[in-house]
Amino acid sequence: MDSRRSKRKVPVAARTFRSFRYRNFRWVWFGAFTSTTGFFVAQIAESWYIYEQTNSESLLGLTAFLNGLPILLFSVLGGVLADRMDRRYLLMGSQALQMTAALGLAALFFTNRIEIWHILAAAFLAGLGQAFGGPAYQALIPSLVPRRHLQNAIALISIQFNLAGAVGRPIGGVMMDRFGPARCFLINGLSFAAVFVGLFAVDVRHVPSTSRKNMLRSLLEGFRSIRSSKVLKSLMLIALVCAFCGVPINLLLPVFAQDVFGLGAGGYGFMGFVLGVGAVLGALVVATLGDAPRKGRNSLNTQFLLGLAMLGFAVATHLWLGVATLFVCGGAILGVFTMITSLVQLNVPDGMRGRIMSVHNTAFRGAMPLSNLVCGFVAERIGAGNALSINAMILIAVAAWYMLSKNQVRDL
Repeated sequence: MDSRRSKRKVPVAARTFRSFRYRNFRWVWFGAFTSTTGFFVAQIAESWYIYEQTNSESLLGLTAFLNGLPILLFSVLGGVLADRMDRRYLLMGSQALQMTAALGLAALFFTNRIEIWHILAAAFLAGLGQAFGGPAYQALIPSLVPRRHLQNAIALISIQFNLAGAVGRPIGGVMMDRFGPARCFLINGLSFAAVFVGLFAVDVRHVPSTSRKNMLRSLLEGFRSIRSSKVLKSLMLIALVCAFCGVPINLLLPVFAQDVFGLGAGGYGFMGFVLGVGAVLGALVVATLGDAPRKGRNSLNTQFLLGLAMLGFAVATHLWLGVATLFVCGGAILGVFTMITSLVQLNVPDGMRGRIMSVHNTAFRGAMPLSNLVCGFVAERIGAGNALSINAMILIAVAAWYMLSKNQVRDL
């Protein structure tokens, strides 16, 4: 009874941020936060520059597609490597590649030699780094905190990403307005130094698998493990649908900012800030819930809410309605992502973690390039609002189907 009472007396803040008690987690979190902030500063500059120069939703979609294409093609291979080598070193290599792409663009902007194809090439190069770094990063997280705090750690990682977006996007909008894109990309390139500091500081040592199986067999082993599990297959499908239909709202933000609400680059940055703040609060709610039951049912309810909020944003003509629904979209996207990712992590053995999480990464992040390409193409022909409305109705339909059927996800 005393132990139950002591649990009830734990302050909300202590429950929400419990993973920060662990030194390794703190180093990785703050390094990633600094780098991701730089990424969002550059993303605002990149998207605004492309749309301002070309007025093309399709080209926005193509840029996002090229950035995500390597994740679709190589993320599973990155998962095999994450199980076979020290995950920290794989992460360092991926960060070096992304730093090179960012600094290369900064140099081209500073010397006035930039062309659109340079941005497209750099997007692909950065995506290549993410394809190998993403599975290693996800596989590293469970070694930073005790298993009982895994959902909390994943939620705080999500908060890191979106807090960085809430900070970086308005900075990017202001800097783009006042100084142009060159300094935005320079900040992005220099920010990667924080990741290297964090990775050198952690004392986690991954013992790679001693298996002598070739990489193809290891890869097929991961797919067979997923195929034999109805739960994992369903979770991967939900992740894919959420990414394909939910993420393009970020792609089309500059279109809504300029064409619907009549805003400039600073206003676009503000809308990105609202999306990021909503995501941070959504992840905070999940982090506070911690080990609460019914994660599956809650994730489906949150996806349903995401569809409704996105539909509201798609038809909004007044800025206040757009901001309100955008805020809810940010929280709902992160709520679904965090709960689904924690459920996948809790249902895989450590020896298979890199491979299975790489498939999850492919389902969630690999769907993004295809969805961005398709959504950009569709938006240019039928309008951004109509394109988002279609995505919203798909999200609602899939969530409703899983909630009404006897699928195991609902009961997790």
